[in-house]
Amino acid sequence: MNVNTDTEYRLEDQIGFKLRLANQKHLELFARMMPEVTPTQFAILARLRETGPISQNDLGRRVGLDAATTKGVVDRLRAKGLVESRKSPTDLRRLVISLTDEGHMFADRAVATATEISRATAAKLTQRELTRLLALLDKL
Repeated sequence: MNVNTDTEYRLEDQIGFKLRLANQKHLELFARMMPEVTPTQFAILARLRETGPISQNDLGRRVGLDAATTKGVVDRLRAKGLVESRKSPTDLRRLVISLTDEGHMFADRAVATATEISRATAAKLTQRELTRLLALLDKL
């Protein structure tokens, strides 16, 4: 087999590999700086902080999770006393998820910590580079 060296596959040049390494760094920082919850649990709390009470299905969509994963994450956050669920008054098939008082306090602190985690993740980038990176990631 004749291999064309101009188009040789190099793992370290691949977007998925680079994204995985960057994510790995971010997850290590997250685990060290916010050990109380996982990044997915934090995403649920942060979204609830932004939206207020919301249906479980809509919440999952707004953080990019499928229904089964959302249910599991909500169940774990409920066990921690950070969220509560109740039947929707307009559609009894629907669960409405909201932050508890403890969840509100935790989410407020966690957002401040998450800001520091993001800052630490991007510490080697200039503000211009970070802005460009975020814009490019949005395009993906």
